[in-house]
Amino acid sequence: MNILQAEARIIFLRQELDKHNHNYYVLSEPLISDFEYDNLMKELIDLETQFPEFKSDLSPSVRVGNDINQSFKQVEHKYPMLSLGNTYSFKDLDDFDQRIQKALEGQNYQYCCELKYDGTSISITYENGEFVRAVTRGDGTKGDDVTHNVKTIRSIPLQLQGEFPKDLEVRGEILLPHSAFEKMNKERKKNNEQIFANPRNAASGSIKLQNSKEVAKRGLDAFLYYILSEDLNENSHYNKIQKAKTWGLKTPQNIELKNNINEVKSFIEYWDTERHNLPFDIDGIVIKIDSEQQQKQLGLTAKSPRWAISYKFKAEQVTTELLSVDYQVGRTGAITPVANLTPVQLAGTIVKRASIHNADQIASHNLHIGDFVYVEKGGEIIPKIVGVDTSLRPKTAQKIEFITHCPECGTALIRKQDEAKHFCPNESLCPPQIKGKIEHFISRKAMNIGSGEATVDLLFKSNLVHNVADLYDLTKEQISHLEGFAEKSAENLIKSIEESKEVPFPRVLYALGIRFVGETVAKILAKACISIDKLSKLSFEELIEIEEIGDKIAKSILDYFQQTKNIEIINRLKSIGVQLELEEQEPNKGKQLEGLSIVISGVFEQYSRDELKKLIEAYGGKNTSSISKKTDYLLAGENIGPSKLTKAENLKIKIISENDFLNLIS
Repeated sequence: MNILQAEARIIFLRQELDKHNHNYYVLSEPLISDFEYDNLMKELIDLETQFPEFKSDLSPSVRVGNDINQSFKQVEHKYPMLSLGNTYSFKDLDDFDQRIQKALEGQNYQYCCELKYDGTSISITYENGEFVRAVTRGDGTKGDDVTHNVKTIRSIPLQLQGEFPKDLEVRGEILLPHSAFEKMNKERKKNNEQIFANPRNAASGSIKLQNSKEVAKRGLDAFLYYILSEDLNENSHYNKIQKAKTWGLKTPQNIELKNNINEVKSFIEYWDTERHNLPFDIDGIVIKIDSEQQQKQLGLTAKSPRWAISYKFKAEQVTTELLSVDYQVGRTGAITPVANLTPVQLAGTIVKRASIHNADQIASHNLHIGDFVYVEKGGEIIPKIVGVDTSLRPKTAQKIEFITHCPECGTALIRKQDEAKHFCPNESLCPPQIKGKIEHFISRKAMNIGSGEATVDLLFKSNLVHNVADLYDLTKEQISHLEGFAEKSAENLIKSIEESKEVPFPRVLYALGIRFVGETVAKILAKACISIDKLSKLSFEELIEIEEIGDKIAKSILDYFQQTKNIEIINRLKSIGVQLELEEQEPNKGKQLEGLSIVISGVFEQYSRDELKKLIEAYGGKNTSSISKKTDYLLAGENIGPSKLTKAENLKIKIISENDFLNLIS
């Protein structure tokens, strides 16, 4: 065979294999036997080996994988991968629907209902129809590049067909069908390897394997259900999914439009039963507003879209014996009772311990040692006790009384008004609280200091670290003498601590561990206050004026800055060079809106609502969510909610259009 004949045959084989992949994995309509398919694949691989000049990253042969060891690099998502809010009851669904109605006053809307696949999330980028990159969800902002592994999944096309957008990102779920899961576990058991607990764990573990040849053997599948492209002129999410199907993507088959929340509930009830007949696992139903224009109008929270929600099916439940109760002390001093149980299989894993949450839970269930308790996984993740079979209670069973003193330091516990948990107030001397604060401080999403729980425990026991500021006083000599450390590992830790001085202020604020100040709240506070000094001087009234800062968070911030030891730690961190203010701020474009409070409502032609919010801030104004006497302007677009319009008119607030607004800032 000469080179021209080889090229022609390779092109033919690739086209044939792509067609058979699509027919088998996407359409479920195979045209040839597995034997015939394997022969075609073998011929292609042989020819590509013999004529390496024709090798291509888009060839069906990459589905076989390779033995090259991969180390996954982190890739930033072009669009953040947000998670969905979960609900377990129809009442929560009604509340969700009420919020939608209120926000979209007077507008008709439809819900798009889809199955919630129980696997691992993936984002795939296509450029000019060619598969370019696959990235895991990661922390939502960036994830692991698993391109080589995802290429082995035969239901995911490497080349799109038909008329598709030039730049395209598709998101979906990689999963392991029941048949592939059973086959894999059977093989692992035969080879005396540890079997996987459930298909979800197996899918998640498989996609992060370092050897793509091994991934190819696993039989992974995927459904792609979210389309992102600036080149696609389509307002309906449902229609986008139908279009994506014509490009060769494997999209959900069981997807339906519903006109109201009652129709959504019927869809849920059907699949709550029918899911047991599916060849793969689902754990709920995803409900989305279909119109993307309305999605934009509804907007996002920091963690999830306001236009979608996930209904989770009732968790699996088992009964087992309660043997004893331990009490754990968290970094905030919160005491959590944990039940020790007779080991039992639950949702694919062996459960030995379960949360009881607090004293009220112990009392409400009237728990006794020796009780046979009902255990389920909250959100099918964390085991928890949800009830007791009192008919099986031994006559000698001892009632559980919640402890009165900290199990670690002996301090009398307190319980604040309106709080469910008991707390140990001895946060300066209670070991788990001290270590917990340091562990939180060094964590990846906070200061990202290359260390862990064991190292913190060792440093604490060696009397080298008692608070987060002490980390910066450590020397290589001190660390290298500790058990398990050598000169190089000590040097790496010191280097990591030093590098943490460059961590930006929002993450430092999160790392401080102020109660109720998570990642998102820390970003909001940092942007609003610019520095730790300004934040520390704000009053309660000023704090709650900041968007998304409520009474509980405001009180917690005030409590934190009223404690002398916290101020001392902050001053030490300042002197060390830790970033406690925003270094570079985007300069204001002008002061045309200085002192003005503006409410945005409706849909706009030239800018999105988020873009308009940024413009308001850039020109010195303040964007607020609700109309009050303090509001200066209502910036009104199309489909504005009638209640906001009426309220603005009653309060005689000036109503301006998008063009009026642009004239204000020009």
